[in-house]
Amino acid sequence: MEVKVSSLAERPEMRERVLGMADSWPEFVTEDLVGNAHYGRISGELPEHVLFAEDERGEIVAHAHSVPFALHTEDRGELPARGWDEVLGWAFSDLRRGVRPDTCSAISVVVDPRFQGHGLSARMLSAMRDNARAHGFSEVVAPVRPSAKHLEPHTPIEEYARRVRPDGLPHDPWLRVHVRAGAEVHAVAPASMTVSGSLEQWRRWTGLPFDTRGDVEVPGALVPVRCEPERGYAVYVEPNVWMRHAL
Repeated sequence: MEVKVSSLAERPEMRERVLGMADSWPEFVTEDLVGNAHYGRISGELPEHVLFAEDERGEIVAHAHSVPFALHTEDRGELPARGWDEVLGWAFSDLRRGVRPDTCSAISVVVDPRFQGHGLSARMLSAMRDNARAHGFSEVVAPVRPSAKHLEPHTPIEEYARRVRPDGLPHDPWLRVHVRAGAEVHAVAPASMTVSGSLEQWRRWTGLPFDTRGDVEVPGALVPVRCEPERGYAVYVEPNVWMRHAL
């Protein structure tokens, strides 16, 4: 599939179309408060780190968001256990304080559901790597949401992340795309995203009853959601896998 990749810095007039592109995220994933606070800011404040792909008809078929941040500082140095949430917080804290970034983190690669299966995720990951290199970075890190982990919600993420096929590549398709692009599995981010809500909110997001104490398997969730009916809430703590791309 032939596509043209541009950044929002180059074509700011495309912002609404890019952000309005269809996606396949489970509804509850979009209720992460950290993501809600920061994700939309990337296109407005860091447009050079938002890439999008158009097909030959000019239709938006995929986009990729990343953020620059300072990793190699006295109080950081290691990729955070709170993965996706914390790296977003670090990036915008650094931007506000004028801290010079030294690393670029992938935040998302999204493909329109109608065009999945055409290799667009790999194309956008490659474009993100090229874009980071063009901005002077020597490494891209990524808190990766393994694409098939939801099929095994009770498998420990440490075990799942290290599972490989006979050819030595990761078992998980999205982790495999990263490794083929040149990344290595670095570590698990055990609390990369946290979504909490009332039982009524979870019922609305998932269509499930959420009336029994304990772990609830939710379609699209990488691990079970913890339900506490007597306290009136449920909490989902999503693990991701930190991948490191040397450029």
